[in-house]
Amino acid sequence: MMLYRMEKLIGLSIGATDGEIGKVKDVYFDDRRWAARYLVVDAGGWLEDRKVLISPIAITGIDWDKRTVQVRLTRAQVKGSPPIDSDKPVSRQYEMEYFGYYGYPDYLGGSLLWGAMPVPVMPPAIVSPAEEALVESPENHNDQHLHSAAEVIGYHLHATDDAIGHLQDFLLDCESWAIRYIVVDTRNWLPGKQVVIPPHWIKRLEWPEKIVEVDVTRETVKGAPEYDPKMEFSRVQEEVLYRHYKRPGYWE
Repeated sequence: MMLYRMEKLIGLSIGATDGEIGKVKDVYFDDRRWAARYLVVDAGGWLEDRKVLISPIAITGIDWDKRTVQVRLTRAQVKGSPPIDSDKPVSRQYEMEYFGYYGYPDYLGGSLLWGAMPVPVMPPAIVSPAEEALVESPENHNDQHLHSAAEVIGYHLHATDDAIGHLQDFLLDCESWAIRYIVVDTRNWLPGKQVVIPPHWIKRLEWPEKIVEVDVTRETVKGAPEYDPKMEFSRVQEEVLYRHYKRPGYWE
């Protein structure tokens, strides 16, 4: 399994089957199941400075050396996709329209990370997006659960007993697009040290106050293994991390 920092996605070019679409400007993530759900792409130049959403379901590969993301979409498909206002939250109502346009399943329509599947691919057989929309409750349409990664970078992290730093980045599983860890910069408390914490240990997100509360103590974080952004984060390091916190790993 490969993990990569979400910030590496910013600036990558999106290549459709018949030409370039634009560049990645942001990532929208889901705070229910902790996964990156959309790349926010600036398609300015050929779509009059419009921004579009690209689901990982459409991605066929990422070339990190060439800094490109290849998708199984045409420019015409992207042009005809539902427009978004990137200054406003993405609603469930918009997502239903988006799923219907592309024929994607609802990632909340099942128990796995991507609904009926553990990874962002089309399942063999799905309920049509239109039918899924019929069974959605009105409350779900107004429940905002998607957030801009760019917006939350810099949020303050609080342990159970004190502040520990600020949110610097996310570590993504490049196969499932799950957010495995948040990267915490503790420079104001432990000069130069970065640590990672699984998002499922987050107790509460205070969006207006820009605070993330995690279910660990400050002293435990102080003794946690240091995260080195220059090195690949391996399963061995994950096992050491979970042993330090005396908690079972997500793979167990």
